[in-house]
Amino acid sequence: MPSLGDRLKHAWNAFSNTDNFYSYSDVGSGSFFRPDRPRMTRGSEQSILNGIITRLSIDVSSIPLQHARVDQNGGFVETINDDLNYCLTTETNIDQTSREFIRSAAAMMLDVGHVALVPTETDINPNLSSSYNIKKIRAGKVVTWYPQHVTVDLYDDRTGQHKEITLPKQVVAIAYNPFFSVMNEPNSTLQRLKRKLVILDAIDEQSGSGKLDLIIQLPYTIKSEGRRQQAEMRRKDIEEQLAGSKFGIAYIDSTEHVTQLNRAVENNLMKQIEYLTTTLYGQLGLTQEIIDGTASEQVMLNYNNRTVEPILSALVDEMKRKFLTKTARTQGQSIVFFRDPFRLATTAQLAEMSDKFIRSEVSSPNEFRVRALGWKAVDDERANELRNRNLNQDKDADPAPTADDIGQITSD
Repeated sequence: MPSLGDRLKHAWNAFSNTDNFYSYSDVGSGSFFRPDRPRMTRGSEQSILNGIITRLSIDVSSIPLQHARVDQNGGFVETINDDLNYCLTTETNIDQTSREFIRSAAAMMLDVGHVALVPTETDINPNLSSSYNIKKIRAGKVVTWYPQHVTVDLYDDRTGQHKEITLPKQVVAIAYNPFFSVMNEPNSTLQRLKRKLVILDAIDEQSGSGKLDLIIQLPYTIKSEGRRQQAEMRRKDIEEQLAGSKFGIAYIDSTEHVTQLNRAVENNLMKQIEYLTTTLYGQLGLTQEIIDGTASEQVMLNYNNRTVEPILSALVDEMKRKFLTKTARTQGQSIVFFRDPFRLATTAQLAEMSDKFIRSEVSSPNEFRVRALGWKAVDDERANELRNRNLNQDKDADPAPTADDIGQITSD
């Protein structure tokens, strides 16, 4: 244990020991907003579109990824604790955790149609050798496509600025949106809905601008220049009355008539938006219950299998193809993900499943406690055994009494 003098000597306080930090002129460029955060394309920030992309990206990032070793049948064997697994499970770069990285990558892929996952820091130059350890990864979008290369818009955490860098395709993992024809095609359902929402916002802004949109009918015809000037003076007079009045009241002549135009215009815009929204939900495998969190277990199962799994597989398959060499894949290395099957189960269902899993010798009590319940494992060897407690006897337990033993006990 360090002495009191050593502790006082090496102690540090963020407010008093400012001399150990760089000066403000050395920390780089500053920003009032987070510069590495991906921004939605124009129109996608509208209410329903932003909600759909956010919901999908959060659900995709909720499934953990691992750099693991698998057997010849693709079964999980063990986790490989290296730099790549650290990026996938803990910290992907200085700004993002692994879960935040997957969420932002999925959101960019759904919004733009693709996402480029670039290893920004490795132990060996990827242009010199394919066997390198990945230490940091960034997500960006491709701005220029070449036959063997791509130019990626990427955030540089050293300068705090976005840069466009050209890299070989064999280094960059480019994942494409599996719902591209539904979400990103120029005339797809989502793009049509986006344009309708822009029109609706323009109409709402116009109707809420504070204009009265009045037509005043004067008691004389306006054909000559003098009459036009007289009508213009009359209009300005009414405007001044309304602007200068405390309650917005003006007077007109008994021979003048006022017609108001800013009444609601009957059109089928809302019906078109509702139709496109329902169609988009059906094409993406979404329901309103999934968005608001009231979906049943069967609905969530279909949603996870038909929507979340294809998006996550697009990211994982591309990382597996670009971040792992062919030799590593031959040796059983892979990037895997496991969806928690107990996440949607209730307490009553967990109690029933625990009995079936343990009695059928599928899971030990400790495995079920840790994986399904999130409890601490019991420090007992019997809790790690795969056996049916209703049938199999414990090796250390006393054997069951026989008929002769029972007769001997009765005679005694």
